[in-house]
Amino acid sequence: MPDFIINTDDNVYIPAEDSYMLADNLQIKKGQSVLEIGTGSGIVAMYASRLTDNITVTDINFDACELARKNFEANDIENIEILFGNLFEPVENRKFDVILFNTPYLPTEDGEVLEDTINYAFDGGLNGRKVIDLFLNEVGNHLNDRGIVQMIQSSLSGNEETLEKFDNLGFIAEIAATEHFFFEDITLINAYKI
Repeated sequence: MPDFIINTDDNVYIPAEDSYMLADNLQIKKGQSVLEIGTGSGIVAMYASRLTDNITVTDINFDACELARKNFEANDIENIEILFGNLFEPVENRKFDVILFNTPYLPTEDGEVLEDTINYAFDGGLNGRKVIDLFLNEVGNHLNDRGIVQMIQSSLSGNEETLEKFDNLGFIAEIAATEHFFFEDITLINAYKI
């Protein structure tokens, strides 16, 4: 269980097993620059702040940015830059050593889309890849050479497809951790830029 104070908000994804899978497997060296896309409550960034001082987080959900700020303050963490916006928009011309993303990976039909901002945390579109593919198309432009991408997704949103896409983009990618839940496997994919 977390050793951080975590405030929650009904409009923001509450840290769950997928959040902790990412937090427990961070591959960050001291001094590296880190970008977390979709920080939510900020829990993963807080774990990252123990490993390096150079962290930027983004979220498309303004409530999440506010909640993350509140959580960083509650835990006396001052080395995290918070930017509001979708995917890489807020960091347009910047590059990082490590990019983290607990993706919205759930396949969702039209009738399952929530009217609330919390929908951003889950809604992966019909095949669960709506946001994952947008992320993969851009991630190489924001990663330093020999950088690493660590992302969480579900077997329901096509792990093989993600590995293949990374491969085509010139990364070496692997499934680094897997946990089985009900009808899916939640996976951590590590991709190394070569």
